[in-house]
Amino acid sequence: MGRKLAARSSQRQGRSHLQRPFVAATFAMTVDGKLATKNRGTVDFTSREDKLHLIRQRALGDAVLVGHTTLKRDNVRLGIPDPELRRQRIGRGQPPYPIRVIVSNKGRIDPGLNIFQTDFAPILIFSTTRMPRRTREELREKASLHLSESPQVDLRWMLRQLRGEYGVKHLACEGGPALFRSLLELHLVDQLNLTIAPFLFGGRKAPTLTGVNSDFLPHTVRCSLVEMNVAGEECFLRYRIRSKASAAAFAQARRAVRTPIP
Repeated sequence: MGRKLAARSSQRQGRSHLQRPFVAATFAMTVDGKLATKNRGTVDFTSREDKLHLIRQRALGDAVLVGHTTLKRDNVRLGIPDPELRRQRIGRGQPPYPIRVIVSNKGRIDPGLNIFQTDFAPILIFSTTRMPRRTREELREKASLHLSESPQVDLRWMLRQLRGEYGVKHLACEGGPALFRSLLELHLVDQLNLTIAPFLFGGRKAPTLTGVNSDFLPHTVRCSLVEMNVAGEECFLRYRIRSKASAAAFAQARRAVRTPIP
């Protein structure tokens, strides 16, 4: 009886995962685990190789996901500047650029950000009805809005929408740490690409990989090291997030795309 129940549970988890994309998050942090200084300003502490690594991970995705705070701070377009990476995407049957996805609970998004000045790939915004009316009117001309009436974006629902409505099978998450923590808490991360840079920032208020929240995660997240490489003074790590829901998906993703760490 116990084995049958376990098998049914595993099947349900497998089916549940098929309803959402494979989620791979990419971050760079200091030796003491900091992503930025305490004021959370943009700090350029990684090498050119790490920046290329981020773009390569982005290029694997059918879509790239970013939280509004990170988007506002970095003001990036989320494109693929390397023509060779775009050719590789086309060879895999993907469009030249991934869909760009923004998530924001409050929806106070500046339509003047760089991402909205380009049209090389669709932009999807998942937010709530807390988004100001004027902002909605301006953003509807630049992006597809998915607004829920709940105070916060339901991340499970968002991932199901990306898979079912937009055909996203591989989602490249580029943060920030608060979004990453929320995805972890819901068992929605399958892979972590982590660069360790040779710096120490210190400071209790400097954000770590899971933000500045002093509380423990609701559950311990176990990772399995898949690949490790050293380039210059940086260490590039690839982890599988160990959960029943992600094990099969991770194996499937590795078979589909094998890209070496620089």
